[in-house]
Amino acid sequence: MEQIPMVDLKSQYLKIKDEVDAAIQEVLDSTAFVRGEAVSRFQRHFEEYLGVKHVIPVGNGTDALQIALMSLGLRPGDEVITPTFTFVATVEVVALLGLTPVFVDVDPYTFCMTPEAVERAITPKTKAIVPVHLFGQNAEMEAILKIAENHHIFVVEDACQSIGSVYKFSDGIVKKSGCMGHFGCTSFFPSKNLGCFGDGGALFTDDDDLADVARCMANHGMKVRYHYDRVGVNSRLDSLQAAILDVKLRHLDEYISHRMASASVYDKGLSDIPQVVIPRKSSRSTHSYHQYTIQVPAGKRDSLQKILRENGIPSMIYYPIPLHLQKAYGHYGYKSGDFPVAERLSREVLSLPMHSELQDDVSAFILQKIQEFFAESV
Repeated sequence: MEQIPMVDLKSQYLKIKDEVDAAIQEVLDSTAFVRGEAVSRFQRHFEEYLGVKHVIPVGNGTDALQIALMSLGLRPGDEVITPTFTFVATVEVVALLGLTPVFVDVDPYTFCMTPEAVERAITPKTKAIVPVHLFGQNAEMEAILKIAENHHIFVVEDACQSIGSVYKFSDGIVKKSGCMGHFGCTSFFPSKNLGCFGDGGALFTDDDDLADVARCMANHGMKVRYHYDRVGVNSRLDSLQAAILDVKLRHLDEYISHRMASASVYDKGLSDIPQVVIPRKSSRSTHSYHQYTIQVPAGKRDSLQKILRENGIPSMIYYPIPLHLQKAYGHYGYKSGDFPVAERLSREVLSLPMHSELQDDVSAFILQKIQEFFAESV
């Protein structure tokens, strides 16, 4: 079998090539490369898809998180609760703004922060919680939102890996990922479920006042041209990327459906291997499978990855070191052993190829090699 891609963007593009090429050509013909109609059109369509009042397109997902926190009026020293098992951007923006990250551990099966951990981490200085909907599944938002409401704390959802998944509340209300807190943030990095052909991101909210501040923050702190009301940043989604995203948005639910089907194939093929822990799905959330991440205990993860590599099968370790043990964040005083679940996961997780173009014969080959590995290592 030929080399298997971790993400097959080329095949995805070829299926929608005519639509994408036409959208790009329209922008080229207009020469409105910044703040053009393509951006406004995508913004409207994304608002409709998410069911929110306001989408603010920005330059990337990290900018979205930073602008969201900047828009809340937080001050240096204010505490922000975040999981330690996540991509660095979640905590990076907290540190850059002079805020204090307060790390919490995660659920050993969903990989998301738990309400119990959040509750224990709250102090009089806590001003915001940043739940990360890791790998495509929502955190337990109903409980987290209730905790935040009781303590008058902001909630900024990091939905950079979960766009398209939904969460069902106990009263039957269903919300799209990122649309439950004060702000939701996402990334349009090419490998995301909704990815552009470069960098891009967005933040979204139902709060009119917060949306007004966020738009100002993303535009140099400017509402009226050359009148600067706030100290802001320059972050915007360009027209070419918006045009591409508008095309791909029409296919997003189809992409997610295919990912779910591929995940079911993986689940079936791995569920009988006692040495592998397959992803566990929350009863409240759908899973959009930005990543399909297994756990391989007993020190066999790296050996399995080596065998897969030798057979032309890529895999990734997300994430090899929890953030509380990273050098850049060492001065916050955390140490090994503080968050045992995250530390164990960093030694055991392995993400398998997962994308909208993954074919069953490829999945079958991957499963065969995993099954052979464990059969031989018994």
